[in-house]
Formats: sequence, structure tokens, C-alpha cells
Amino acid sequence: MNGSTPESWQSKVARKQQAVKANIPKEWLIPSRVDVSSIVLEIPQSHDAKTLLHLLSTGTLTSSEVTTAFCKRAAIAQQLTSCLTEIMFNYAEERAAFLDRYLAINKKVLGPLHGLPISLKDSFNVKGFQTSIEIVSFLDREPAQSNSVLVDTLLDLGAVLYVKTNVPHAVLTADSPNNIFGRTLNPRNTSLTAGGSSGGEGALIALRGSVLGVGTDLAGSIRTPSLYCGVYDFKPSSGRIPWAGQAIPGAKGVVGISGILPSAGPMANSLTDIQLFMSTVLGSRPWLDDSAAHAIPWRSEDLKETPLTIGILAEDPMFPLHPPIRRAIKKAIQIISAAGHKVIELEHEESTRASIGGRLAIEAMILDPSMTCIKNIMVSGEPMVPSLLRGTRRRAEKDPKTYGVLEIAAMDLEIRAYKEAWRELFKHQKLDVVLGPASQHTAI
Repeated sequence: MNGSTPESWQSKVARKQQAVKANIPKEWLIPSRVDVSSIVLEIPQSHDAKTLLHLLSTGTLTSSEVTTAFCKRAAIAQQLTSCLTEIMFNYAEERAAFLDRYLAINKKVLGPLHGLPISLKDSFNVKGFQTSIEIVSFLDREPAQSNSVLVDTLLDLGAVLYVKTNVPHAVLTADSPNNIFGRTLNPRNTSLTAGGSSGGEGALIALRGSVLGVGTDLAGSIRTPSLYCGVYDFKPSSGRIPWAGQAIPGAKGVVGISGILPSAGPMANSLTDIQLFMSTVLGSRPWLDDSAAHAIPWRSEDLKETPLTIGILAEDPMFPLHPPIRRAIKKAIQIISAAGHKVIELEHEESTRASIGGRLAIEAMILDPSMTCIKNIMVSGEPMVPSLLRGTRRRAEKDPKTYGVLEIAAMDLEIRAYKEAWRELFKHQKLDVVLGPASQHTAI
């Protein structure tokens, strides 16, 4: 009989926390008393990604200089908000030095993102680094053996990857708490949540520890933290930005069976950088590397001469908007109308209510009757964080609903009916776009 005692989950967490902390150079640690002016770094604070790319391409700034600036800023953000999961500073510095040599020798940039540091949500695999998605049992896994498709795309375009960012327990809640790295705090007010599941990205970008980051979204995971942290984002339709090669918390192949798919998208401090990311990534023809990515190139259309017809999403009685959100919607209506666009405040209809879409998205995430995700959490002995526990413990401990072929077919019919109701609404009202809030409320 083997007398060795299995390592506790707390010990695994402590070791991982120490490994992450050890990757921050001692001279970058924040002292107990600090002169704020000394930590406001000019490059992250004063330039957007588009400007930095120009300065990098002309040799005004080196990739090593820019990378070091953002690594330092990310180290500060980590100590203030616990927003990072993988610190890849040495890897980033080697990459930056290579790019500087490439520019010096070849007199041209490697690609349109040459030398630009880009942060990634933890679910993206980077070869040689761990992807735990904040499940303790995943700390026993080997580092990633290959890159996610988007990671390869960004590297081919010349980017520098330097950090991965915190997500909630198993990437399954709209906050960012977990037992490994704790909760990511809101950078505007640390007593509030940063949102989730891309909460680490939201906090890092708001603190200028990243000029451009990538999150993922199925049910608000890019939109919610962007709202809570006060940054810009774009959640594209699924299949626009390559998603393949992501780490998932449960059984492979379950996500997408229902036809509701996650998507990847940019987060930044300016709309200019959001457009930069979308146009550059789509310009690389990512559908050649990801069979689920749509072969639709970036299109530029001049809309100045043609007013848009913009629908305003009706408030769902199940989720009444908090006053600050209502005010923001009203202000948006005023600005849009003043710009000459036609605004239609949509009436509440049962067939198009937002809560139906939310419910279907949640159901799409729990189709696995074996509850593989919950088993992956429980095997280490770690407890589920309260927000995840409330939504899953009842199903895990009692008789779980089984999704057979007929049940999945019924869900598919409901999803199709929901899409059809929205298609008919767009056609009837001649809508170009529907505007709605990213969340029912601001950060809490």
C-alpha cells in the first residue's frame, strides 16, 4: 500500500501563486509607500496601439522598450488587482529583441502588428505555458504543447505576447473569482467586481497594463467586464475571429452542439484600436487556419452619407435596468439622434426578449449530462466559488437533466425560433443595428 499522502489543493495553489509572483522582477514590486508619479509610465499612458505601431515601424521606439514598459505596467496592475495568471516577461523580452533585430537587418517590419504587446485571456493556449482556466486539478497538466489558432495568427502578424489574464472558476461566471488567483478587483474601485469572464483583461487594460487585449464571449464575457472596467470592446459574431485551440473546462465537443458558439474579440482603450485589431486579424485570412472561421474579409463602408436605422433594445421585465444604465441608454439615444440617425425604441415582445437569449446561452454551456466540468473541479478537493456553486451544485448533487437527441433537437428548434423572431423584427423595422446595454447594472 502506498503510504504517500496526495498533495492538497491548497498546496498546489500556494505553489502556483508563488510561481506567478516570482516572475515579477523584485525592482518592479510596489513598495508599501509609493510616489504615484514614478509608476505612471509614459508609453502605456500616452499612446494607443495605432500610434505605437507607427513609432515601432519607424524605429522611433524599439519593441524592447515598448515591451518592457508594458511588462512593468502589467506587474503594477497585477499587484493592485490580481489580474494575471501567466507572466511571460522573459518570453516577451526575447521575442521583442528578435523583432528589433529583424527590423534592423531587413529594414522592414515582420508584420502589421510588429513589436506590439498584446495580452490574452487565460483560455488561450500559448506553447510552453500553463492554461489552468483557474481549475486546481488543471495545475497538474503539462504546459500547452501548441498555440491556439489566434495566438499563431498574432505571432505571424508580429505581435509580442507577454501575459495571460484572470478568469472566474472554470470560466463560468460573470465575475472573476477563483481559488488559485483570487478575485480580480475593479481597477476603478477595488471594492467592486471587474466582471467576467474576461475580468482580468478588463482590469489590465483599464490600468494601461495592456494597450490591446483579447477576450472571449458566449453570454457577455467580453461585454460585461468592459462595461464594469470602463474600456472599449467588440464582441464579434462567432466565427469571425478564430476561436480554435482554446482550453475548455468540460467535455470536448459539447460547446457548439446547440448552435450557440463563443467568440473571441478585442478589448482596448480606444475604438481606433478595436478597428485596428479586427481589420488586421481578418486581413490575415484566419479561415485558412480555423475551419470554423467564416471566410468574410474586413469591409470598410462609408456611412456618413446614409443615416442608419438603429433599434433600441426593449427593457426585459425579468431584468429591469438600474438607473445608471437607463441614463446611459437615454444619453446614447440623444447623441445618435443628434448625429442624424433614425432611432426606433423597440417595444417589448415575448418572442425577442433578452432573457430568452440569456437562458439559451446558459443551457448551451451545460449540455454535458456527465457534468465533466464539475468533476474536473471536485477531483482536487477544492470548493466551488459561491457564484458557481449557486448555479451548479443542485444539478451536480441531484438528478441532472439529461440532454438526449430529442432534447437537443427541441433546444435547436427554440434557438431557431428565437433567431427567426429577430430576423423578422429586423426586416419589418428595416433595422441596421440594435443597441442595448452590456449589463443590467454597473459594477457591483
